[in-house]
Amino acid sequence: MRPVPVFRMAAFYFAYFAYVGVFAPYFSLYLQSVGKSALEIGLLLSVTQVMRIFAPNLWAGMADRSGARIALLRIGLGAGALAWCGVFVTQSFWGLFATLAFVAFFTSAALPLFETALFSLLRDDLGRYGLLRLWGSLGFIVAVLGTGAILDARSAQILTVLVLALLLVSFALTCSLRDGPVRSDPGAYLPLWPVVRRPEVAALLLACFLMSVAHGPFYTFYSIYLADYGYSKSLVGVLWSLGVVAEIGVFVLAPRIFLRWSLNTVLILSFACAVVRFAAIGWGVGSLAVLVVAQVLHAATFGSYHAAALGQINQWFPDRQRSRGQALYMSLSFGAGGMVGGAGSGLVWDSVGAAWTFTLGSLCAALGLMLLVAAAKISSREKGPRERQR
Repeated sequence: MRPVPVFRMAAFYFAYFAYVGVFAPYFSLYLQSVGKSALEIGLLLSVTQVMRIFAPNLWAGMADRSGARIALLRIGLGAGALAWCGVFVTQSFWGLFATLAFVAFFTSAALPLFETALFSLLRDDLGRYGLLRLWGSLGFIVAVLGTGAILDARSAQILTVLVLALLLVSFALTCSLRDGPVRSDPGAYLPLWPVVRRPEVAALLLACFLMSVAHGPFYTFYSIYLADYGYSKSLVGVLWSLGVVAEIGVFVLAPRIFLRWSLNTVLILSFACAVVRFAAIGWGVGSLAVLVVAQVLHAATFGSYHAAALGQINQWFPDRQRSRGQALYMSLSFGAGGMVGGAGSGLVWDSVGAAWTFTLGSLCAALGLMLLVAAAKISSREKGPRERQR
């Protein structure tokens, strides 16, 4: 068994999520600063989710056949950094649309490729995964706090430079990583459909889609919502960071959490927290205390949810089908779900208002919760007869 290059893996997590911490919370402010409407912002940010629908599957298919996960990760991040340079050339809607589409195409499989390689080294140890993954959360916190402070003193144009710098650092770090030996596994070339059509698998994937739809208003308009309400950009950054601090707590406690509760129980509790969180943001924006509580719930709506969902995917898909399994999860949830949530929230933001847009997100989380509960009941009924037959 190859040793896990802990420092280099942690450094990559830190740098990559620092890039996410600059782009996800603040790029909508850049788009607003160059004159884009709410609908245009929703469409531009949703194009990154559109690419996540199919691009990760293309990259994962190549990874499962070649075993060259880190090499493909390196190519994707390098090409993504090059594509990002388009923001320095144009501020037109279609120019930005093309730029973001190319960046998303090349970078959308970064996490599935990296985490598949990591899980192979960790032998599916969710506890050790959580302890490494928290470095990504730390990178996000540093970036979101630092960028919030910078934006109080500088224009939103600085975001374009920060994103490019962090993409280049992430690319450079992949040059220090290597792929492990490729194991021969005929299962890698079998179709995924026999696994996907199992009721428990289909239910989870659909629920994950709904969870990402629920997050659409948050990732697209949260910073704009708070800034328009009078909160400073530094405080916006603090609130974003608070959610990630709570997320770190989940990753630190992951070994205890997953020893005590089943993956399905953790998922159900995470969805219940999402129902409360998004309704609270929508109707409680005037109360800093409510916003703080809502951000603490990020520990569940992303931290425990994502770890448990990955754990389920890794149980259901064999080793060299795993890149495609994780890519399918990313495509349906962060891709299709993120696209519907981002574009949908942009479409209704001006017409129904912010509070009702976040309420629609809460309702989507509630639908996902009901789906998981129903699937758990069906699975329990099916296990009963099988156990009696034994």
